[in-house]
Amino acid sequence: MIIEVSHLKKRYGSLLAVDDLSFSVEKGEVFGLLGPNGSGKTTVINCMLSLLSYESGDIKIFGKEMRPDAYDIKKDIGVVMQNVAIFPELSVYENIDYFCGLYITDKKTRKTLVEEAIAFTGLHDFRKFLPRKLSGGLLRRLNIACGIAHKPKLIFLDEPTVAVDPQSRNKILEGILALRDRGSTIVYTSHYMEEVETICSRILILDKGKAVATVTKEKLKAMISLGMKITFDAQDLTRAQLQGLEALPGITEVQQKGSVISLKSKEENGSLERILAYLKDQHIAYNNIHSEMPTLNDVFLEI
Repeated sequence: MIIEVSHLKKRYGSLLAVDDLSFSVEKGEVFGLLGPNGSGKTTVINCMLSLLSYESGDIKIFGKEMRPDAYDIKKDIGVVMQNVAIFPELSVYENIDYFCGLYITDKKTRKTLVEEAIAFTGLHDFRKFLPRKLSGGLLRRLNIACGIAHKPKLIFLDEPTVAVDPQSRNKILEGILALRDRGSTIVYTSHYMEEVETICSRILILDKGKAVATVTKEKLKAMISLGMKITFDAQDLTRAQLQGLEALPGITEVQQKGSVISLKSKEENGSLERILAYLKDQHIAYNNIHSEMPTLNDVFLEI
């Protein structure tokens, strides 16, 4: 095991932020640490990094007890927190070189690692740019490059795709899978269900500092009854037409609020096409139709 957490408890005054939490992370997996705001995710990460003291419990990383002065362990850990942590007065190259230099003192080796991190995150064209000239997505990539340049065996990624465009998000997710494929173990937090489904092998769901479930992504989907939500605007649907929508294969619920029709489907594929075909067959005029998958907050509430 790369990480072993046993019976961890952490208090802030009278608040029990982490309540008898136990879990493990296996070598080479992307482990999702998920939960609503205030569930204890960041506290757990800071305890694992020995940045916070805690009341009781044991934390082992690479089979060794984690302590504030366990530098032999920390040299093999990379951390990319939610808030971008870089130096605004340094260029892209200089930032990566600085953070890599915290772990790698040999200049020749460090230069090679910095160049590899720049290539890995697609920042070659921006190597001389100051951070203020970068977009939000490029800043996130720079933040990741600074955290992984020394090629750590274990990487903590705390919501690395917050407030970035879809193209940059896809680039970041592809990079995370590439990090896994080259041998890193990753602990990942996110608010996006589709990210969890794409990259995580196992998922720990926290609520109020307690483990609600530790499951594979397939078991997580099987645990919940939520499905695709489809909405559209239509006027004057008859009761028979609403019943016809509800009778379509895969549809579990139909609601009407004014002109807005909301449907829930247990299927990810096919339902939208059947709905469109039904509306056409019934000569129902509609607009503003769209579909969406459940968010992680929906999942948390369901569980």
